[in-house]
Amino acid sequence: MTAQDSATPITTIAVSGGTVLAALGVLAFSLTFPSTVWGLDSFGPWSLVAVRSVLAALVAGGFLLALRVRVPERRHWAGLAVVGGGVVVGFPLLTTLALQTSTTSHAAVVVGLLPLTTAAFAALRTGRRPSRTFWAAALAGAVIVIAFTVQQSGGALHTGDLYLFGALLVCAAGYTEGGRLASVMPGWHVIGWALVLCLPLSLAGSLVALSVEPVHLTAKGLTGLVWVAVGSTFLGLYVWYRGMAEIGIARASQLQLAQPLLTLVWSVALLGETLSPAAPLAAVGVLVCIAVTQRART
Repeated sequence: MTAQDSATPITTIAVSGGTVLAALGVLAFSLTFPSTVWGLDSFGPWSLVAVRSVLAALVAGGFLLALRVRVPERRHWAGLAVVGGGVVVGFPLLTTLALQTSTTSHAAVVVGLLPLTTAAFAALRTGRRPSRTFWAAALAGAVIVIAFTVQQSGGALHTGDLYLFGALLVCAAGYTEGGRLASVMPGWHVIGWALVLCLPLSLAGSLVALSVEPVHLTAKGLTGLVWVAVGSTFLGLYVWYRGMAEIGIARASQLQLAQPLLTLVWSVALLGETLSPAAPLAAVGVLVCIAVTQRART
């Protein structure tokens, strides 16, 4: 019997704590698309992605050095490379390129599919098979989110869709591998070492991108850069991986069903986009699906 299967009060607290941590990660991620749009006010897409990775790596590296964290064992570096390629480089780059032509509401489609895709990746990678109830609720939640976000964007396909679906795949792989690693090392070690691993590439990319893309520094652009670097990339992934390690990859992934709806709220508040009247109904449907996945056997 694992700690998650135990019915003791201590386990109840741990599972609840893991859910809270994963939910905080989702809250941080929900600000990523609006913050990226703000960041594009000052930087080109390649510059924004490269500089955000450098800043996040410097923050993470500073913590690793200050706390004298030991370098991971060699057997973990392949997994850290998957995390770096998926959530440090791949997802930020592909979604930033997509947001040049897509609205945040349309880009939320990729997040609507991410929980289901992550659960599928986790099942393949870890060999754990969630129950049929779990899959039914996860699929229902994905359908609700996709239908809502497509309706919100007018039902039209954009040139950035290829970027978005590519981002979906690499991010799901990075989340799955990061969640697995977070069961053998602290969550912030996972994202910290993944960022440090990508630092040489990020530095080189920053030098090249900043030399060819125009930079117009504004308060909004710098605020967006700081959030995607520190809030989304470092702090968000720290609590996210820690939460996944406590409650399981599949169960934590379904909390992201709420992310597109949160992103749409932020897009109205921060970007002035118009929110569909169907949002409250979609929100209720998603919350029901989340509740079912959290109670289902995984």
